[in-house]
Amino acid sequence: MTEAIMNPEPFWRSRWVLWGFLAVAAFFLWTEHRAHVMGILPYLLFLACPLMHLFHHHGHRHHHGGEADHER
Repeated sequence: MTEAIMNPEPFWRSRWVLWGFLAVAAFFLWTEHRAHVMGILPYLLFLACPLMHLFHHHGHRHHHGGEADHER
C-alpha cells in the first residue's frame, strides 16, 4: 500500500483524462465535419439496403423443394 502512495499513477493514464479527451475530440470532429457526415448519409442508406439483404437472408433456407425439405 505504501508503494501506491510513493508512486502515484500519472495523470495522463487516468480514465477521466481519456474520456475528457475523447469528448473534446468528438465535439470538434462533429462541429468541423458535420457537412461531410451529413452529405454522405444518403449514400450510406443506399449501401445499407444491399448489405441488409445479403446478411439477413443468409440464415433462410431457400431450397425451393416445397414441404418435403421442411420434414427432414
